[in-house]
Amino acid sequence: MPVTAIPKLKKPDTLQLESQELDPGEFNAADIRFAAMNYLARREHTRKELFQKLKRRFPDTTFIETEIQRLTDENLQSDKRFAENFVRYRSGLGFGLMHIQQDMRQRGLTDCEIALAIERAEVDWSALAAEAFQKKFGELPAADIKEKARRARFMQYRGFASDEYRHLLQ
Repeated sequence: MPVTAIPKLKKPDTLQLESQELDPGEFNAADIRFAAMNYLARREHTRKELFQKLKRRFPDTTFIETEIQRLTDENLQSDKRFAENFVRYRSGLGFGLMHIQQDMRQRGLTDCEIALAIERAEVDWSALAAEAFQKKFGELPAADIKEKARRARFMQYRGFASDEYRHLLQ
């Protein structure tokens, strides 16, 4: 039986706007709001992330800041909600506290927002470290010192403190 090729569909013009550069006269606040709402419909974004994405598409930063503030006032964009979801998601993937905090700082969250989100998540970091270690290395003990060092580096990369995983290396 011959295989037939599936024809490629063209993307709608609204999705192609991201790669195009616009002149200041070619957009208005509604365009910025529409683009921001499309980003927020896919996933939560911090103010900083949303600003950076919109700045790539629209040159006027005052319109962007105004629209992001409107979205925040309407509770459509929330750094607090993003932080809580982010901690829950990343800890579920097996990342430790230090790794999660650093990622959140890079996304433009304040230390206060980070601390509040971590407190609300109520994660047992030692149990999470044990789970990540078990998933990666299983029950077998390290054969030599090089293997112990490799396992320790893995746990450090994942963002766990040494007191959370040191007992697992024995």
